[in-house]
Amino acid sequence: MSKALQGSIVAAFGRHYEIELTDGSRITGYPRGKKSVYACGDHVELERASDDQAQIVRHLPRTSLLYRSDAYRQKLIVANATQLVLVVATEPSFSDELLARALVAAEAEGLSSVIVLNKVDLTEHLDEARARLAPLAALGYKLVELAARHDAASLRPLLNNQVSVLVGQSGMGKSTLINALVPGAAAETREISAALDSGKHTTTHARLYRLASDTGSAIIDSPGLQEFGLAHLTRGAIEQGFVDFRPYLADCRFRDCHHRSEPGCAIRAAVEAGAIDRRRYELFLRISSTTTTPQG
Repeated sequence: MSKALQGSIVAAFGRHYEIELTDGSRITGYPRGKKSVYACGDHVELERASDDQAQIVRHLPRTSLLYRSDAYRQKLIVANATQLVLVVATEPSFSDELLARALVAAEAEGLSSVIVLNKVDLTEHLDEARARLAPLAALGYKLVELAARHDAASLRPLLNNQVSVLVGQSGMGKSTLINALVPGAAAETREISAALDSGKHTTTHARLYRLASDTGSAIIDSPGLQEFGLAHLTRGAIEQGFVDFRPYLADCRFRDCHHRSEPGCAIRAAVEAGAIDRRRYELFLRISSTTTTPQG
């Protein structure tokens, strides 16, 4: 039996993976059997099958797993990330609910979060975008404004000593941002489809890029998405994912309060007092109504 190799998955293509070995070389890896449970960023052990291929034989422990799910399936995004970088733009319009859902998923996995407002050189809807993001900035989420096609330098300091994953809807400019941050990445970009008010899907798989002169820092580009299911989270986990709710949750009269019409609800009282942004509260109601998972 050949000696086991160790490496990290740097790109995921269905059931085949590009794996960076500890010596810096790369090889194509594939799992045993039909089921694949690996994500970009995973650390694995392999047994070489040929000069350029190897079979994955062991899954090394993860520190985090960011994924989305609905009632039928799970979609892995990235393993072992430490930071979520949510990319939105002035054009096309972005979804407040998708943004909130991704932040909840990141909170559940213990990831820090940064929000990037891209395309600030397109000013027609800039004030509107800033207003929609203001409640998140007020909560302490880091907000960076930039125009990736011109300069992404303002984001670089926040990527140091982090394994960051870029997440966002199609057309927000993630691939352009990757090209600005990683010279030579040549991530494919396409123009926005104005008629559909959404971008064309250009990234079809997750890929990890090492940041220059710092092997401990990396950035992972992920495919554009239009929804972010949280079926794997309990209602309690979703509550905790709304960081503005945390100071008030223990004060509700009923332990299993749904924060809708129950008497003595501290969350609704905080909304009425202006301590919780009403739009955030309404997003919570929409998101929590889609899960039937118990409080936990």
